[in-house]
Amino acid sequence: MIQFPNAKINIGLNVVEKRSDGYHNLETVFYPIPLCDALEIIINKNLETEYELFNSGIKVDAAAGSNICVKALNLIKKDYHIPPIEIHLHKAIPFGAGLGGGSSDAAFMLNMLNSMFDLGLSKEELKTKASGLGADVPFFIDNKEAFATGIGEILNPIQINLNKYFLYLIKPPIHVSTPEAYAGVIPDKPTRSLHKDILLPIEEWKTVIKNDFEKSVFEKHPEIEEIKNLLYSKGAVYAAMSGSGSSVFGLFKEEPTFLVDPSYFVWKGKLK
Repeated sequence: MIQFPNAKINIGLNVVEKRSDGYHNLETVFYPIPLCDALEIIINKNLETEYELFNSGIKVDAAAGSNICVKALNLIKKDYHIPPIEIHLHKAIPFGAGLGGGSSDAAFMLNMLNSMFDLGLSKEELKTKASGLGADVPFFIDNKEAFATGIGEILNPIQINLNKYFLYLIKPPIHVSTPEAYAGVIPDKPTRSLHKDILLPIEEWKTVIKNDFEKSVFEKHPEIEEIKNLLYSKGAVYAAMSGSGSSVFGLFKEEPTFLVDPSYFVWKGKLK
């Protein structure tokens, strides 16, 4: 079985408060985008181990046991028998970009194991398991635009349609770790409702929808702010950093054709 775990962007991100467990409550809108990895599972009963992991594309610089796909497999194996499998992961979604690539791989792994081995897990059961792998992972179980609260695991469907827009996504060769991003943010309850503002015409998003991580990340990495300014200068109707960065996206009414620094990761395409 082969599937294609996709990335997401955050439209707006408010860091609301710090929790007693050290995590932060936030509110954001997750929107899936068609930038994808490839994930294949093959049963191989001749293996002498429970699994074998193969990686192509962007290198995953971690031991196999630390890979989030393997963590998803081990989570399922606590309750179900899974025969020896080969896991083939082709990475195209960059790391440290705020795009949820690893979370998507984990969620797709859970969904694929459930389907491939007829485990009978419901969506809600899969989301419960997914929450143990990361805050963004439950979103990718349904993989539909959603208004997220809590640490990102409380999801409410939301109706927004961006299929008339082109997405231009740029990630400079800068890694912004999640701890680094949170260290620069002072939690604050927003005065406006993102849940309501996301329903405004997209042309109005620029003045009312923000990402709380941008201020501190831009101060430390001005190149990322320059990308956002570039996207607006080239005609984006809305531009923002996704998640805790370092990728920045712009939404365009017409297909953008301008070029950027060749050292940057770039993806563009029409949204679905």
